[in-house]
Amino acid sequence: MFQFAKAPTYLLLSALLSTSLPAIANNASSLPDIGTTAASTLTIDKEIEYGEMYMRIMRASRPIINDPVLSEYIQDLGHKLVANADGVKTPFDFFLIKNYEINAFALFGGNIGVHSGLFLHAKTESELASVIAHEIAHVTQRHLARTLEDQAKKNPATMAAMLGSLLLVIAAPEAGIAALHATTAISIQGMLNHTRSNEKEADRIGISTLAKAGFNPQAMPHFFERLAEQYRYTTKLPPMLLSHPLPESRITDSRLRANNYSVVRLPPSEHYLLAKSRMVARYVGFSQTSALNWFNTELKKAPANQHKELNYGKSLVYIDKGQYAKAQQLLLPLLTAEPNNLFYIDAATDLNLYQKQYDKAITRLENALQYQPESSVLQLNLANTLLEAKRYQQSINILTRYSYQQPNDINGWALLAQNYAKQNKRDGELAAMGELAALRAQWGLAISNYTQAAQRAKLGSLDQARYDARLDQLRLQQAKFEALRSSF
Repeated sequence: MFQFAKAPTYLLLSALLSTSLPAIANNASSLPDIGTTAASTLTIDKEIEYGEMYMRIMRASRPIINDPVLSEYIQDLGHKLVANADGVKTPFDFFLIKNYEINAFALFGGNIGVHSGLFLHAKTESELASVIAHEIAHVTQRHLARTLEDQAKKNPATMAAMLGSLLLVIAAPEAGIAALHATTAISIQGMLNHTRSNEKEADRIGISTLAKAGFNPQAMPHFFERLAEQYRYTTKLPPMLLSHPLPESRITDSRLRANNYSVVRLPPSEHYLLAKSRMVARYVGFSQTSALNWFNTELKKAPANQHKELNYGKSLVYIDKGQYAKAQQLLLPLLTAEPNNLFYIDAATDLNLYQKQYDKAITRLENALQYQPESSVLQLNLANTLLEAKRYQQSINILTRYSYQQPNDINGWALLAQNYAKQNKRDGELAAMGELAALRAQWGLAISNYTQAAQRAKLGSLDQARYDARLDQLRLQQAKFEALRSSF
């Protein structure tokens, strides 16, 4: 049985974010508009503000995977589901965390985190999508806001305490747990009961979203059943089963609801299998030897039409090991067959960079950009290749435009800082580093960097004016951030 006192620190956030009031309706096709239920406590705009604040702290305190290929994949998958969800009132952003446990969670404002370990256990893209659809339902049904309102009715001080504790859990888990126990008087059994009914509501709505988005609605109960069976006799449950309990009644309910929809038989998703291989190669905690063993074992079991994705994963391990000839032998046939595949282009670019074949990589990336001009993967790869080729101004031109369009992407600002450092343009480097600091809520460092950048810029120049204007914005952002924190 789930108990707060015994839960590992990294489970607390998920546990809090997956609790709320009982389900309102039973009909899977009748999705209630309960967005105003928590309006007297938290407006949508305020939720978005909290979400932005939590994400800045998250970037500074959690191992977020800033891999352009995987980020583009999870964003595409998530937004395909959001496009088919009901009651969407916030923007959505999906991010990956390097954590080997099976888990996913939803923050305020449509920010949804997925652990890398989930890829090892989801056999199909529909299974992964079922977890994300479930988390989307937590957001659209405003489960966290509704829980806070319910607790605030019992104790007016509870909401501020829980909001502050959530922030502490993100920034300093142990302190967050202490604060939670000290400032809340929530019944453990009552919270557990809310969790179970809340989870069923998210399951019901998530299954509906899955079906509308063209995924297999049976994927959710299949995934639940396999997890429940796998951990039936263990005393150490994965975070997902602690923060999202799986009693038999919930599994049965999800199976019955999925049976209301037509069975969808989908071919294996190439992009999911490629994303999974990339995760195994780099982000699930395997050593390079263990990763190679995993791929070799899977190649013996997998059907022939899934070998290319596994060979892609092996090629990444060989690249990281510096065994470029072996990597090229696996990668070249894949890229020849699918020259516009972003997974293969990215890997080929890595291989070219290690072999200092800059012109070859640049030509490939520029050709690919003609067909996919908005691709973050291609833009960042080209900017990085130009940096390595010492064509700094061309790289800066790409990154300046990219960072304007994608201001929350750490990759763009980090590459800009590197470019300016190579050119000894200290003011530009400081400004880019200031943006990185701001994305992590390190306001003092961000303001200090921009102050130095303005001092180094030519007096009366456009750069100086731009730095001064950004300083004003950062001070306002800092004041807003601190006002939110002080309200807890």
